[in-house]
Amino acid sequence: MKIVALAGSIIGSKTKTAISKVVEILQDKYPEHEVTLLDLAEYNMEFSDGRNYFDYDGDTKYVAETIMAADAIVIGTPTFQASIPATLKNIFDLLPVNAFRDKVVSMIVTAGTAKHYLMIEQQLKPILAYMKAHIVPTYVFIEEKDFLRKEIVNDDVLFRLERLAEDTVMVADAFAEIRAKKDAEYDF
Repeated sequence: MKIVALAGSIIGSKTKTAISKVVEILQDKYPEHEVTLLDLAEYNMEFSDGRNYFDYDGDTKYVAETIMAADAIVIGTPTFQASIPATLKNIFDLLPVNAFRDKVVSMIVTAGTAKHYLMIEQQLKPILAYMKAHIVPTYVFIEEKDFLRKEIVNDDVLFRLERLAEDTVMVADAFAEIRAKKDAEYDF
């Protein structure tokens, strides 16, 4: 299975810290899976201009194709102005409307306070549903107070990140089995 962990911002450290922790958990617990970290801060992304994702060059093409080739995606995003950052929205705009069909997507959100807790329900989940993702129902919301010196210091958050990794793999495995059974119905 190919799993992509996407850090959806080009600034800050909290989202990268959280998504890196999930990558560490996935690599430790599921070494048989290919886990790729895409930190948007490390890529020179073009703005979406309506072309097909495979018509872009360089980093933009690499990021889009890596996401499209994934079986499961863990999206990490900060909360900016009570919404997702433009860098993450640009990724969604680069991809086709059915980009997440047959893909499992789980989410991690970082924010300064608990006041932004519902951003994921009102902003991110509708986009993912529109793009046909199989959304892992639970997600991890992490506040400023859960970090200290670029480390997660809340044991409950660490437990929930581990559970998110497990749920992501478990749901992806379940959907793969369902697709295999459905494909077996056809005799060609």
